[in-house]
Amino acid sequence: MSEQDEPDEVMTTKAERLSFLEEMSDVQRIKRPNKVDTQVPRELTPGHLERQRSAVDSPIKDRNPLTAEHVEPLKSHDVLAYQRPGIQHGVYKKLRLGQYQIEARLDLHRMTVEEARREVFGFISDCVRYGLRSVLILHGKGERNPDGIAQLKSYLAKWLPELTDVMAFYSAQKHHGGTGAVYVMLRKGDQDKLRNRERYGAKSE
Repeated sequence: MSEQDEPDEVMTTKAERLSFLEEMSDVQRIKRPNKVDTQVPRELTPGHLERQRSAVDSPIKDRNPLTAEHVEPLKSHDVLAYQRPGIQHGVYKKLRLGQYQIEARLDLHRMTVEEARREVFGFISDCVRYGLRSVLILHGKGERNPDGIAQLKSYLAKWLPELTDVMAFYSAQKHHGGTGAVYVMLRKGDQDKLRNRERYGAKSE
Protein backbone atom coordinates (compact mmCIF):
# COMPACT_ATOMS: atom_id res chain seq x y z
CA MET A 1 0.00 0.00 0.00
CA SER A 2 1.40 3.44 -0.96
CA GLU A 3 1.73 6.40 1.48
CA GLN A 4 -1.14 8.08 -0.38
CA ASP A 5 -3.40 5.13 0.38
CA GLU A 6 -2.66 5.21 4.17
CA PRO A 7 -5.64 6.20 6.36
CA ASP A 8 -5.91 9.64 8.00
CA GLU A 9 -5.00 8.26 11.50
CA VAL A 10 -1.31 8.10 10.47
CA MET A 11 0.01 11.46 11.74
CA THR A 12 3.37 11.95 10.09
CA THR A 13 6.19 10.19 8.32
CA LYS A 14 9.53 9.50 10.03
CA ALA A 15 11.12 12.32 8.06
CA GLU A 16 8.48 14.78 9.27
CA ARG A 17 8.96 13.75 12.90
CA LEU A 18 12.71 14.25 12.62
CA SER A 19 12.14 17.65 11.05
CA PHE A 20 9.77 18.64 13.91
CA LEU A 21 12.27 17.62 16.61
CA GLU A 22 14.99 19.58 14.86
CA GLU A 23 12.78 22.71 14.79
CA MET A 24 12.01 22.35 18.52
CA SER A 25 15.58 21.74 19.64
CA ASP A 26 15.98 25.31 21.02
CA VAL A 27 12.76 25.27 23.02
CA GLN A 28 13.22 25.01 26.84
CA ARG A 29 10.71 23.57 29.30
CA ILE A 30 8.87 26.06 31.56
CA LYS A 31 10.12 25.32 35.05
CA ARG A 32 7.57 27.39 37.03
CA PRO A 33 3.92 26.34 37.10
CA ASN A 34 1.55 28.46 35.06
CA LYS A 35 -0.20 30.03 38.12
CA VAL A 36 -0.80 33.59 39.27
CA ASP A 37 1.01 34.55 42.48
CA THR A 38 -1.63 36.16 44.65
CA GLN A 39 0.66 36.63 47.67
CA VAL A 40 2.67 39.55 46.32
CA PRO A 41 3.74 41.68 49.32
CA ARG A 42 2.53 45.28 49.21
CA GLU A 43 5.35 47.78 49.06
CA LEU A 44 5.11 50.44 51.79
CA THR A 45 5.29 53.96 50.41
CA PRO A 46 6.66 56.95 52.37
CA GLY A 47 3.03 58.00 52.93
CA HIS A 48 2.18 54.68 54.57
CA LEU A 49 5.21 54.89 56.83
CA GLU A 50 4.40 58.47 57.85
CA ARG A 51 0.82 57.56 58.75
CA GLN A 52 2.07 54.63 60.82
CA ARG A 53 4.46 56.90 62.70
CA SER A 54 1.72 59.46 63.33
CA ALA A 55 -0.63 56.79 64.68
CA VAL A 56 2.02 55.66 67.14
CA ASP A 57 3.23 59.13 68.15
CA SER A 58 -0.23 60.75 68.55
CA PRO A 59 -1.94 59.86 71.85
CA ILE A 60 -5.66 59.07 71.84
CA LYS A 61 -7.60 62.26 72.53
CA ASP A 62 -9.70 62.20 75.69
CA ARG A 63 -13.11 63.59 74.75
CA ASN A 64 -14.22 63.48 78.38
CA PRO A 65 -14.15 67.07 79.74
CA LEU A 66 -14.48 66.09 83.40
CA THR A 67 -11.68 67.09 85.78
CA ALA A 68 -9.13 64.35 86.46
CA GLU A 69 -7.06 66.41 88.90
CA HIS A 70 -7.47 66.81 92.65
CA VAL A 71 -10.62 68.52 93.91
CA GLU A 72 -11.79 70.07 97.16
CA PRO A 73 -12.50 67.22 99.61
CA LEU A 74 -16.01 66.80 101.03
CA LYS A 75 -17.21 64.92 104.09
CA SER A 76 -19.98 62.34 104.32
CA HIS A 77 -22.65 64.77 105.54
CA ASP A 78 -21.81 67.68 103.23
CA VAL A 79 -24.76 68.62 101.01
CA LEU A 80 -24.31 68.92 97.26
CA ALA A 81 -26.22 71.87 95.79
CA TYR A 82 -26.06 73.62 92.42
CA GLN A 83 -28.50 75.69 90.36
CA ARG A 84 -27.62 77.00 86.93
CA PRO A 85 -28.85 80.55 86.21
CA GLY A 86 -32.34 80.52 84.68
CA ILE A 87 -33.70 77.55 86.63
CA GLN A 88 -36.94 78.57 88.31
CA HIS A 89 -37.10 78.49 92.08
CA GLY A 90 -40.17 76.23 92.09
CA VAL A 91 -38.49 73.73 89.78
CA TYR A 92 -35.35 73.65 91.92
CA LYS A 93 -37.39 73.22 95.11
CA LYS A 94 -39.25 70.28 93.59
CA LEU A 95 -35.90 68.73 92.66
CA ARG A 96 -34.53 69.22 96.21
CA LEU A 97 -37.56 67.53 97.71
CA GLY A 98 -37.22 64.54 95.40
CA GLN A 99 -40.62 65.13 93.83
CA TYR A 100 -39.56 64.43 90.27
CA GLN A 101 -39.81 60.90 88.97
CA ILE A 102 -36.36 59.29 88.84
CA GLU A 103 -35.98 58.17 85.24
CA ALA A 104 -32.51 56.59 85.52
CA ARG A 105 -29.93 55.70 88.19
CA LEU A 106 -26.16 55.37 88.24
CA ASP A 107 -24.39 53.59 91.10
CA LEU A 108 -20.73 54.56 91.55
CA HIS A 109 -20.04 52.39 94.59
CA ARG A 110 -16.74 50.47 94.49
CA MET A 111 -15.55 52.37 91.41
CA THR A 112 -12.20 54.11 91.10
CA VAL A 113 -12.16 57.83 90.36
CA GLU A 114 -11.24 57.20 86.71
CA GLU A 115 -13.97 54.57 86.31
CA ALA A 116 -16.51 56.93 87.86
CA ARG A 117 -15.31 59.75 85.61
CA ARG A 118 -16.01 57.68 82.51
CA GLU A 119 -19.34 56.37 83.83
CA VAL A 120 -20.69 59.79 84.81
CA PHE A 121 -19.80 61.32 81.44
CA GLY A 122 -21.36 58.42 79.52
CA PHE A 123 -24.42 58.27 81.76
CA ILE A 124 -25.28 61.96 81.43
CA SER A 125 -24.72 61.83 77.67
CA ASP A 126 -27.02 58.81 77.30
CA CYS A 127 -29.73 60.36 79.48
CA VAL A 128 -29.76 63.53 77.38
CA ARG A 129 -29.84 61.48 74.20
CA TYR A 130 -32.96 59.64 75.38
CA GLY A 131 -34.67 62.77 76.63
CA LEU A 132 -34.47 62.05 80.37
CA ARG A 133 -34.65 64.97 82.76
CA SER A 134 -34.47 63.77 86.36
CA VAL A 135 -31.89 61.14 87.34
CA LEU A 136 -30.17 59.90 90.49
CA ILE A 137 -26.46 59.23 91.00
CA LEU A 138 -25.40 57.20 94.04
CA HIS A 139 -21.85 58.14 95.04
CA GLY A 140 -21.61 56.97 98.64
CA LYS A 141 -20.72 58.86 101.81
CA GLY A 142 -17.17 57.64 102.34
CA GLU A 143 -17.92 56.93 106.00
CA ARG A 144 -15.58 53.92 106.02
CA ASN A 145 -12.60 55.96 104.85
CA PRO A 146 -10.06 56.62 107.65
CA ASP A 147 -9.81 60.30 106.75
CA GLY A 148 -13.59 60.69 106.47
CA ILE A 149 -13.29 62.05 102.92
CA ALA A 150 -16.03 61.08 100.48
CA GLN A 151 -13.79 60.86 97.42
CA LEU A 152 -16.32 60.15 94.67
CA LYS A 153 -18.73 62.66 96.16
CA SER A 154 -15.99 65.30 96.09
CA TYR A 155 -15.26 64.66 92.43
CA LEU A 156 -18.94 64.53 91.49
CA ALA A 157 -19.48 67.97 93.02
CA LYS A 158 -16.83 69.26 90.61
CA TRP A 159 -17.86 67.19 87.59
CA LEU A 160 -21.57 67.94 87.36
CA PRO A 161 -21.25 71.74 86.87
CA GLU A 162 -18.66 71.05 84.14
CA LEU A 163 -21.36 69.35 82.04
CA THR A 164 -23.48 71.92 80.20
CA ASP A 165 -26.39 69.47 80.07
CA VAL A 166 -26.68 69.55 83.89
CA MET A 167 -29.14 72.26 84.93
CA ALA A 168 -29.19 71.63 88.68
CA PHE A 169 -28.44 69.04 91.37
CA TYR A 170 -29.04 68.52 95.06
CA SER A 171 -28.28 65.82 97.64
CA ALA A 172 -31.04 63.22 97.76
CA GLN A 173 -33.73 62.70 100.35
CA LYS A 174 -33.02 60.05 102.97
CA HIS A 175 -35.14 57.36 101.26
CA HIS A 176 -33.09 57.84 98.09
CA GLY A 177 -29.69 57.68 99.78
CA GLY A 178 -29.42 61.00 101.61
CA THR A 179 -26.04 62.70 101.30
CA GLY A 180 -24.71 59.55 99.68
CA ALA A 181 -26.67 60.29 96.50
CA VAL A 182 -27.65 63.28 94.39
CA TYR A 183 -30.65 64.28 92.27
CA VAL A 184 -29.60 65.66 88.88
CA MET A 185 -31.80 67.70 86.53
CA LEU A 186 -30.82 67.65 82.86
CA ARG A 187 -31.42 69.90 79.90
CA LYS A 188 -34.15 68.86 77.53
CA GLY A 189 -34.92 70.36 74.11
CA ASP A 190 -38.17 70.28 72.15
CA GLN A 191 -37.32 67.07 70.30
CA ASP A 192 -36.32 65.43 73.57
CA LYS A 193 -39.61 66.44 75.16
CA LEU A 194 -41.59 64.89 72.32
CA ARG A 195 -39.50 61.71 72.40
CA ASN A 196 -39.91 61.53 76.17
CA ARG A 197 -43.72 61.76 75.89
CA GLU A 198 -43.77 58.94 73.35
CA ARG A 199 -41.40 56.81 75.40
CA TYR A 200 -42.87 57.31 78.87
CA GLY A 201 -46.36 58.63 78.20
CA ALA A 202 -45.78 61.49 80.61
CA LYS A 203 -46.23 65.22 80.17
CA SER A 204 -43.05 67.26 80.17
CA GLU A 205 -42.38 69.36 83.21
